[in-house]
Amino acid sequence: MALVFPFSALRPVSKAANAVAAVPYDVVSTDEAKKLVESNTLNFLHVSRAEIDLPPGTNPYSKAVYQTAADNFEQLKRTAPLIKEEHDSLYFYRLKEGSHEQTGLAGCYSLDDYDKNLIRKHERTRRDKEDDRTRHILALRAQTGIALLVYRESKEINAVKMRTCQSKPLLDVVAADGVQHTIWRLDAEDESKAIAAFHDVPMLYIGDGHHRIASAARVRDELVSSVSEGADTQAHFFLGVAFPDTEVRILAYNRAVSDLAGHTTRSFLEAVSAKFSVRADADPLPTSGQVSMYLAGTWYAVDLEANQGSVSYVEPSARLDVSLLQDQLLAPLLRVEDVRTDPRIVFIGGSRGIVTLEALVNSGEAAVAFSLAPVEVQQLLAVSDAGDIMPPKSTWFEPKLRDGLLIHVI
Repeated sequence: MALVFPFSALRPVSKAANAVAAVPYDVVSTDEAKKLVESNTLNFLHVSRAEIDLPPGTNPYSKAVYQTAADNFEQLKRTAPLIKEEHDSLYFYRLKEGSHEQTGLAGCYSLDDYDKNLIRKHERTRRDKEDDRTRHILALRAQTGIALLVYRESKEINAVKMRTCQSKPLLDVVAADGVQHTIWRLDAEDESKAIAAFHDVPMLYIGDGHHRIASAARVRDELVSSVSEGADTQAHFFLGVAFPDTEVRILAYNRAVSDLAGHTTRSFLEAVSAKFSVRADADPLPTSGQVSMYLAGTWYAVDLEANQGSVSYVEPSARLDVSLLQDQLLAPLLRVEDVRTDPRIVFIGGSRGIVTLEALVNSGEAAVAFSLAPVEVQQLLAVSDAGDIMPPKSTWFEPKLRDGLLIHVI
């Protein structure tokens, strides 16, 4: 049984929402963040990536960065301004990109449910990333990064959503990338119905935001253990938006490798052809079970599934195309043993796609590139249900939620 809780959101006034809304802190580098905030003092990256306002070369994990984040947050409250809702509420948050739409329920979700595995994970977290967001939350006494959650579709929640989203929105922002972010506040009656409907949702799944939630749990533990003043029930929750599984979109997470591990182009192609069925002049966008390989100006279709043989049972994650590519081609032929640590491999996520892969190889920055079919949502849920872990860099959720539009003060 999944639970959702209303909260008093801190948010920008409507006229400032477009200026405040920012890309998630973890999808841009410091240099990219600096470019995005040029001439915009209200952009939330001044809070989420505060090193951009300090001298070049500043350690992004230094004490000065978190103090600057807190100072910028207080200034933003005054200048945007940011206002706090008078009453606890739930919200619907719609992402619209072209013909794609997904609408999720924004609210507070229980860290106790997270501890009990009622909110299921599919990836491991890194301690340094947890440390960063834990310090950030403590410095601000607020959760500013929103976790993207997934649940199996509910007709009851859909009915509430349809009614609410016909009313006037609270915030409506069209970001620079063309994605429209629209937020509605539920009235008291529909809020009660949404909460009741969520009681019948057996499980929630983390799509995007493992580090945000893990950091929120560490903040809770620290505040509770220190008996900190103000460590009330708000520290026992994290900020999230839960979307139905029928609406979320996962894009491919592609790969490029800088060299052929001693092979010539010809010998590498021969080695791949000896293990797999390979066809030239292929579509750069493969179907499930295949990978498209870009080598010396040509796209090749590489059939991964045909090389599996008779396998009785493997973990769900091992059956994914990204795992088959790693285990059967990248590791044995290109000597990429650990994609998390090998500097020879780069990852191209989401809409950057085929053009970027071709450019990397054509320019000589990479020797070969691989285009994968996106992981299906049901595959991800199956991995989570099995207590399994997704391979590194295998899911890219897009479009992404914006920071700064809804903030949970703890």
